[in-house]
Amino acid sequence: MPSSNIAQSKSSRFKRWSQSLTGQILIIMALGVASAQFISSTIWLRQLESDTEENVREVSKHMAFRIAATVSYFKSLPTNYRHIVIDQLQDMGGTRFFVTLNKEEIRINAIPDSPLKDIVKNEVQATLMRQLGISNAKIAFSSPSDLHVINNQTRLVDLPERWGHHSLLVKPLTPPIIVIQIPINDKDWLYLASLMPDPYFLDGASALSADRLFSMAMSVITVLLLSIIILRRVTRPLATLARAAERFGQGDWKPMEEVGSVEVRNTAKAFNDMQRRIQRYLNDRERLFASISHDLKTPITRLRLRAEMLDEDDVRDAMVRDLEDLDMLVKGALQSVKETDIHENRIDVNISRMLKDMQSAANLHDTKLTVVGELTHPFIGKPLAIKRCLGNLIDNALYYGKTATVFIEDDEDEVCIRICDQGPGIPTDKMDKVFQPYTRLTPDHSGHPGGMGLGLSIARNIARAHGGEVTLSNHVDQGLEAKLWLPRH
Repeated sequence: MPSSNIAQSKSSRFKRWSQSLTGQILIIMALGVASAQFISSTIWLRQLESDTEENVREVSKHMAFRIAATVSYFKSLPTNYRHIVIDQLQDMGGTRFFVTLNKEEIRINAIPDSPLKDIVKNEVQATLMRQLGISNAKIAFSSPSDLHVINNQTRLVDLPERWGHHSLLVKPLTPPIIVIQIPINDKDWLYLASLMPDPYFLDGASALSADRLFSMAMSVITVLLLSIIILRRVTRPLATLARAAERFGQGDWKPMEEVGSVEVRNTAKAFNDMQRRIQRYLNDRERLFASISHDLKTPITRLRLRAEMLDEDDVRDAMVRDLEDLDMLVKGALQSVKETDIHENRIDVNISRMLKDMQSAANLHDTKLTVVGELTHPFIGKPLAIKRCLGNLIDNALYYGKTATVFIEDDEDEVCIRICDQGPGIPTDKMDKVFQPYTRLTPDHSGHPGGMGLGLSIARNIARAHGGEVTLSNHVDQGLEAKLWLPRH
């Protein structure tokens, strides 16, 4: 099967599933759970961000005071003593610092900006300005693995461990490092580096992080699995009811089991009562027409015999014609009931062979009927009724169009049979009227076996009893197309 047909088949199945009660409830529940998860995660993150900002601000104030104290202490030392005490400042005030005196400003490969990073930077700058009057401090954040120290060619990881690893590297975690550089004269820069207190101190939170997406997906899947179990229990009786209604519409009467919830049991009971009432009506109708047939045949026969005994030829012929019309009407009504009353069992119907037999019978002398296509899938139906339906449609096509072509279009879901003739067609305003019993568009039907105007009515009733339909349409150029559509169940 071509890939395009496979994709179209999958799309069709998904469309049918999405239109079912189960599909629509599952889609609504999935969207509802995902939306609820996203909204709750967003609200939680907003609260978390607010709390985190407050905590960062408090921590930044304490760190800023220690940095200011370190800078103040260092600037108060004589120039000759500054290098001596640098190593002592690395463990000051409970916060570890890496302090050096450099001859140049070190270029820092800063980590990406974030709101928390700005809070820390603003607090440190404000404290240095307020405590020491320093406004030219350079503040940046760096990753430990990419931090430059002493000069622009030396990185922290290149130094001996005793020089700074113990104060700025906490393996296996890698907290960000804040770097403050302050020019203390024309030549020297005071360089301070300190670990942030949390490895994830400056990480931004997202409502759609990988962990939250996984949690959201697991929640949706869990809800859907539980919903499928519940919905199958709820919708199974509805599917059973739909199948029972479809079978009953096709003449297969069978009471359905009254089980399930109270509402489902009540619905099943009401449906069974409806089936019984309709079946009684159909049985009464059948007995009524049988009685009519029996009761009318005898008086019609007596009237015909009496009419034959009349002396006046004109009166006798008129009465005989009236009695013949009356007899035809009675036979037509009985035929209509008989042909549409399909009490057959449903079996495999070989529609292709049925049409081939009709083709052979119609083409004894000349080619009048052509059949194109084959039935590729078995069709389950009532053979005598379907044969009568096809026979009526083909008889009409051959009578009005002299020749006809039958096209068989079959797939796994339905059978479509199109019967096209070259006749005069039907006026558009009379398309529906021709399906009414005893409707004849032309007065002379002496050569037409279905001349009482019941053929199309019977054909449509049989098609509808199988869940299908018969429709008519005129061709653009000439002729009429009768389309018989039968679904597979």
